[in-house]
Amino acid sequence: MALTQPGRLPFALPTPRANTPGTSVPPTSGPTTATPRPLEGLPDAALASSVARQPTSIEALRAREYPGSALTVRRTLTPGANYSRQVVSYQSEGLRINALLTVPRGTPPEGGWPAIVFNHGYIPPDVYRTTERYVAYQDAFARAGFVTLKSDYRGHGDSEGEALGGYDDPGYTVDVLNAAASLKKDPRVNPRRLGLWGHSMGGQLSLRAMLVDPSLKAASLWAGVVAGYDVLATDWNRPAGTPRPALDPINRRYLRLLSPNAHLGDLRGRPLQLHHGTADEDVPYAFQQALAADLRAAGQPFTAYRYEGDNHNLSGNLGLALRRSVQFFRDTL
Repeated sequence: MALTQPGRLPFALPTPRANTPGTSVPPTSGPTTATPRPLEGLPDAALASSVARQPTSIEALRAREYPGSALTVRRTLTPGANYSRQVVSYQSEGLRINALLTVPRGTPPEGGWPAIVFNHGYIPPDVYRTTERYVAYQDAFARAGFVTLKSDYRGHGDSEGEALGGYDDPGYTVDVLNAAASLKKDPRVNPRRLGLWGHSMGGQLSLRAMLVDPSLKAASLWAGVVAGYDVLATDWNRPAGTPRPALDPINRRYLRLLSPNAHLGDLRGRPLQLHHGTADEDVPYAFQQALAADLRAAGQPFTAYRYEGDNHNLSGNLGLALRRSVQFFRDTL
């Protein structure tokens, strides 16, 4: 029994708005969630079956194939300090998706360079440009000797397809997984040393990708939209002092089952690193706390950093957070 039309979550997530350097998620108003239709009397097995039929569910994503493709060079850019920069493209469900690729100069280590699939946060698709925003972020990993690939996602900039959002449509997650598959095909990359970095919406995409592809070794999530969907439905951008929207127990269970957080045991020891500022006005610091609690309950390793008074982009601690993330990938990839 589906709660809503296929491909959409059983609640309406907020419409994102932009924030420099190009990432944000919640709107300026309160939640727009409508109470889902009740599922009184539906047994757990039927509830789980209903969840699995949703295209955004981890079960449905695992049933897809992610062949990726060879990376095709579209444009060569001015190089970085010790790495090359190119706009490339790859295939995702028959769509040409553009991406920004960095490759270290010099002789690669035995087996190839370690690589990071770099997943940006929300940027209005019609103003997105492959070479804009996240320059300092991507540069830190490139300088440290990692191949990085920042996918545009479908419908962004000159990439083909329709941009339908990162939460109630599977398309962006599919693009991330095909980006990882494309990196594995590159002879300069060690396919056994692949990780993910994600900010804001990109944190959600990275978490999903980790749970779908067991070959992805580790992920660093910054200000991620990583709380369970039951929390997103009731607590996201709720104005201070307003009552929390009610969810009946079965609908709350449905949202929990639909969340990536319901599958954290499938990480099987692959580590996560979490970063969040306490003054984040776009994605609440409580979302990191919620994921941390879920990881503890699932017995999975993680490290969580709290940046007192910092914002959504960790502007006050950017250098420190980047150094921590670089070291994390050196230790885990």
